[in-house]
Amino acid sequence: MKYGKLLISCCLLLAFNFSFAQKPGKALPVYDSLRKIYPDTNTLIKVAAINLHGNRKTKGYIIMREVPFSKGDNISIGILESIMEQTRRNVFNTSLFSEVSVVPVVVAPQEINIEITVLEKWYIYPTPQFQFADRNINEWLKTYHADFNRVIYGVKFTHYNFTGRSDQLRIYLLNGYSRAVSFGYNAPFGNTKLNEGFRISGGYSQNRELPYKTTRDNALLQYKKEGFVRNNWFVSLSYQSRKGFFTRRIYTLSYNYMNVDDSVVSQKYNPGYFGGTKSAVGFPELSYVWQYGNVDHVNYPLEGTVLGFGILKRGFGFKGGVNMLSFDVAAVKYMSHFNRRLFSSVQFYARVKVPEEQAYINQRALGYGELYLRGHEYYVIDGTMAALAKFTVKKKLLSFKIPVPLRIRQLPNIPFTFFAKAYGDLGYCYNKSYESRLNNVLLYTGGFGIDILSVYGFTLNLEYSFDQLGKNGLFLHGRSGF
Repeated sequence: MKYGKLLISCCLLLAFNFSFAQKPGKALPVYDSLRKIYPDTNTLIKVAAINLHGNRKTKGYIIMREVPFSKGDNISIGILESIMEQTRRNVFNTSLFSEVSVVPVVVAPQEINIEITVLEKWYIYPTPQFQFADRNINEWLKTYHADFNRVIYGVKFTHYNFTGRSDQLRIYLLNGYSRAVSFGYNAPFGNTKLNEGFRISGGYSQNRELPYKTTRDNALLQYKKEGFVRNNWFVSLSYQSRKGFFTRRIYTLSYNYMNVDDSVVSQKYNPGYFGGTKSAVGFPELSYVWQYGNVDHVNYPLEGTVLGFGILKRGFGFKGGVNMLSFDVAAVKYMSHFNRRLFSSVQFYARVKVPEEQAYINQRALGYGELYLRGHEYYVIDGTMAALAKFTVKKKLLSFKIPVPLRIRQLPNIPFTFFAKAYGDLGYCYNKSYESRLNNVLLYTGGFGIDILSVYGFTLNLEYSFDQLGKNGLFLHGRSGF
C-alpha cells in the first residue's frame, strides 16, 4: 500500500513541476537555411503556391480546409516553422493519412511554394468482428475465465472516406452472445463552406444478459435466462458545426426504445431499473456538445490541449422514470519537457446529473467506457455526481519500423513506438440513495506501465496498478486509431 501512495505522490509532483522546464525543439535544416538567407525574423515571404501530392481519393479542398493560410499570403520568417508544423498537425489529425509532410520551397526572392505530401490510409474495411460481452478484456479474463460463449462475432463494413470528403459509412452485423444490426453515416463537411455537417445512425440490438443492479462491492449483477432478455432500437440525427480549426459543436436528437424481461423490474431484482414498474420504455434524448482540441497527434497526444462541455436531456419530463438532465466537463493538458525527452499529462473530468433520485440505467458514473481509475477496472461506481483526475508522466524508450514485404502503397511499413510511464489517479462519486464501499469516499490509484503505439494509431497499454484497497494487478487496454 505504501508503494502505491509513493508512486501517486511522485507522479503528481512530476506532472506539475515539469511543466516549467519546457525548451524549444531543434529547428529543421530547411528553416535554418531560410534564417541564414533572411536573418531578419520580421522579413515577409509570400506564398506563391500550395501544391498537394499523394491524395488519390481525398478531395484537395478537404486538405486545403486544414491549411491556416492561402496562396498570396505573406508570412514572416520568425513564425514560418510554427505555421508549417501547425498545418501538418491539422492535416494529420483528420485521421485520413498515415504520413503528412509540409515543406516550404524557395522559388524566387522572398517567395516560397508550400509542398504538402500525404500518404493515404486504407479506407475500406470489411473486417470480421470479435468482441467481448463484458465491459473490458480484464473482466472477461478474470471474472468469466475467458469464456468464449460470452463473445460477440460478426462483420463490420466501414468506409472512412466514402466520397473523398472525410465522410464515414459504417454497417455492423453482429451475432453470438448479443445480436446487433446498426448503421451510421457521418458527413462532417456537408456544405460548400466546409464548416457544417450531419450524422445519421440507427440500429437494433438484443442481449442474452443485462446488468440489473450494482452490489455494495461495486460489481455488476447480471440477469440472464434462456433467450434474449433485452431488446433495444434507436435512431439518431446530429448537426455539427466546425467553423475554425479546433472547435466543434454537435447537436443531437435521438429516440430510444428499450424493453427488458418482466422479471428484471420485479421486487426480486430491481424495481427501480427504469424508475417505475414498466418493463418497456421509449424516450427521446437531446444533447449539445462543445469540443476544443489542439494536439500534435489525435490518437496519442503528447502536446496540446483538449476541452469539452456537454449537456444531455433524457426523457419528456424532469423527474421520475428515465427523465434526467446531465452536465459533463473535461479538460486535458499534454506537455513535453527537456526537448521532448519527457512528457506529462493532466486530465480532469466531472459529471453531474439531476435530480438526485435516478433510475438505475441513469446512474452510471465511473467504471464505464473511458471514465475509470487505472487499477479499478473490475469495479463500477454508480452515482449522480462524479469527478476524475488522471496524472501521467512518460518517457519515450524506442521507435522503429518494420518494412512490409509486399509492396502496399498505403502501408509500406509497420511502425512501433514504446513509452514507459508512471501514473496516479484520483476520483470521487456521490450517490445519495445507494452507498457502496467506493461511493462517497476519495478514491486513489497509481502504477506504472508500457504503452505500445503502432500502425494507424493503434495503442496497447500494459499497466500494473495499485489501489487504496491494497489490491494490485496487471491490466490490459487496447484502442484502435480509426
